Amino acid sequence: MFDRYEGGERAVLVHIFFSQDKNTDDLSEFESLVTSAGVTPVQIVTGSRSAPHPKYFAGEGKAEEIADAVTESEADVVLFNHALSPAQERNLERLCQCRVVDRTGVILDIFAQRARTHEGKLQVELAQLRHLSTRLVRGWTHLERQKGGIGLRGPGETQLESDRRMLRDKIKQISGRLEKVERQRGQGRQARSKADIPTVSLVGYTNAGKSSLFNHITDAKVYAADQLFATLDPTLRRIDVDDVGTVVLADTVGFIRHLPHDLVAAFKATLQETREATLLLHVVDAADNRVDENIHAVNAVLEEIDAHEIPVLIVMNKIDMLDDFEPRIDRNEDNLPVRVWLSAQTGAGIPLLFRALTERLSGEIAHLELCLPPSEGRLRSRFYQLQAIEREWLDDDGRICLEIRLPIVDWRRLCKQEQQLADYVI
Repeated sequence: MFDRYEGGERAVLVHIFFSQDKNTDDLSEFESLVTSAGVTPVQIVTGSRSAPHPKYFAGEGKAEEIADAVTESEADVVLFNHALSPAQERNLERLCQCRVVDRTGVILDIFAQRARTHEGKLQVELAQLRHLSTRLVRGWTHLERQKGGIGLRGPGETQLESDRRMLRDKIKQISGRLEKVERQRGQGRQARSKADIPTVSLVGYTNAGKSSLFNHITDAKVYAADQLFATLDPTLRRIDVDDVGTVVLADTVGFIRHLPHDLVAAFKATLQETREATLLLHVVDAADNRVDENIHAVNAVLEEIDAHEIPVLIVMNKIDMLDDFEPRIDRNEDNLPVRVWLSAQTGAGIPLLFRALTERLSGEIAHLELCLPPSEGRLRSRFYQLQAIEREWLDDDGRICLEIRLPIVDWRRLCKQEQQLADYVI
């Protein structure tokens, strides 16, 4: 569609510090991100500024230094650990004579490599097209002006305008297909809700160990690796929790600081599993020296997707990397579990996690209305034995209608014993 510099394997990394405190953790995380993308960093350029430079982001002198580093190390691409404007990208590319990609572009590239399912690929493509739509001009500087005269008058559209229209159409088409996927997921959630099966969603910073924990609990053999964004496509599995019954566990994409908004919007269907979960298991890398910042970054994304009001159980993972640390459960003033310390790698503390899940999920009350056929007098009798009936009436078809209220544990046990019970829920 338009000319771009060919990306390669050798990269110059750029990080600008905007505060007095030169915390290098952001830079080391960016190096991990770049390595996860399959690129080899050959040189790192750092600098300090009070504010971004409007033309080059890094300042004119620093931009020249970056260009020299590209020439010296024969790099194919410059990667910025910041969000660049389309004009800044264009100016830097002109100066460095190679491709320039910002942090958002690097994350999108990793997502494009990791997408396996049809839905995941659609979501990544949508995010890439939205990111691309503001950067089209870079390839069409030679076609900015329309020509006039006999034989040269076209449909009144420049090549750039034509490409923008094609992008808009493509974005609309992919959005429509993702809406269909979202409706299908919604039907699955509705069926689980009708059967009153709780959903527990794993959330957390990327590389916190969510997939390792998921695999240990479910034997799902989901791909897990010591790299950022190893998981992209969501996986759902059923597990059994004592006194609760069947629970659906969802493994989701990891979060990261400055997660691109386009990505959050594109992954709306996937993140819906998180937004409508009964309980969130917030997995934290306990051995990371930026624990509090990572928790804050995840909470910020949860707020962005309207999932911040869902009950949370924090799972402090990787305690095998801490000195002499035993698994335990931390409780609040109401004696409810709020934090579980465990190791998904060794399995230490997993039984404690299941005990905490039982306590957090079994305290709920099911408030439902049922319509039983006259032949199901036995079920009506069972509800009376449980002292669960609040109101009873007959409908026009002669069915026995009940308004019931009982602990969710008892309701799930009944559903397990009486398979047809969920069909009678109004």
